[in-house]
Amino acid sequence: MESLYNKEKQLETALNKLMSLSKSSTSHIGDINDVINEKNQLKIEKNEIENKFNQLLEEHNNLKSKLKNLEEENKKNKRFQDELNQDINELSQETDSLVEEIDKWQT
Repeated sequence: MESLYNKEKQLETALNKLMSLSKSSTSHIGDINDVINEKNQLKIEKNEIENKFNQLLEEHNNLKSKLKNLEEENKKNKRFQDELNQDINELSQETDSLVEEIDKWQT
């Protein structure tokens, strides 16, 4: 009889522990749901940030390409300006030469 009483007592203790575990697990379910919601929100924010980063990267590459084109155009313009200056100098020298020749003929 006493062993039956002890077994019943142990069974009650085990049931009480199970009940307390069950109650504590339901209180943790809310915490788990909060963590899952926060995780999902962070995933959404991460995706938004990645999209913005990719857009900025694409814009950066476009600007880089435009800058390269502008630099090439600037080099072409500088070469043209240098050639023009050289032509002007040559014409100036020829003009000076012609003026000297005219002066010789007039004297």
